[in-house]
Amino acid sequence: MKKILIVEDDDTIHKLIKELLEKEHYITKNAYSGTEALTIIENEDLDLILLDLMLPGINGEEILKRVNKTIPIIVISAKISSEDKVKVLLDGANDYITKPFDKEELLARIQVQLRINSSQNRNLKYKDMELLEDNRTIAIQNNKISLTRTEYTIMRELLLNPNKVVTKTRLLELISLDMENFDESSLKVHISNIRKKIRKITQVEYIEAVWGIGFKIKE
Repeated sequence: MKKILIVEDDDTIHKLIKELLEKEHYITKNAYSGTEALTIIENEDLDLILLDLMLPGINGEEILKRVNKTIPIIVISAKISSEDKVKVLLDGANDYITKPFDKEELLARIQVQLRINSSQNRNLKYKDMELLEDNRTIAIQNNKISLTRTEYTIMRELLLNPNKVVTKTRLLELISLDMENFDESSLKVHISNIRKKIRKITQVEYIEAVWGIGFKIKE
């Protein structure tokens, strides 16, 4: 079942959305502030986020900047101006619906975003390596290697660009969406951990460091 995070501080609206989604057999996670939402986002594998903008603590606009862009976000807000909608969509939201909303319309928009995201999340393959998107693992020689969220982000970007060098700057930008204070030293530690996990299965080196620039999948 798909897991959806509801980020809404109004108890009445939150309860309405939660009951609506659970009636449709979605799993719900619940946050009533921006800070609580970020904690859940960092620790849960989510399929979609429903996001209010006016939240206590960290607001919805700030959350948009920090969320990994592979998770679709539907903003549900009382802000109705075209300027607000355009800004939020340009900042990374996948869709925008205004309050009060029609329940059937909300469900339809959720189904559309889940369908789009499902079609984009295909397993990535390179030679005898396959990155399995559903459970954040690498499959090599009929063996599976579990990855952390950060390790998965690194490998996904490398495998999306198998014949190119992925710069350290690019990797740091991607990871900083999920983790604060992540620096070049932290990146090197995570690359080293991925290499160690792969070496337990095969002596082949899959990740090559390009000095002073970044990393690439070894040809």
